[in-house]
Amino acid sequence: MTDIKKNQRQLLGTVVKNSGSKTVSVIVERKVKHPVYGKYVKKSKKYLVHDANGDCKVGDTVIIFETKPLSKNKSWSVNTVLN
Repeated sequence: MTDIKKNQRQLLGTVVKNSGSKTVSVIVERKVKHPVYGKYVKKSKKYLVHDANGDCKVGDTVIIFETKPLSKNKSWSVNTVLN
């Protein structure tokens, strides 16, 4: 667990891919109300996340937080692994 600043964004997601040595792919789902019909729709987005210790496995639920850009597409880091 690392130190998080007061105004840093945090998201809850699920690990879907463990490709690199220190990189995992995390999918974050949220529910959004449709503007016309009013029905709630699931929206999802994938993030490339830095995993310094390498202890994340596929299917784990993780809390990620925003950091400075670490590579071209990676600007999030793993805070805690819940499962």
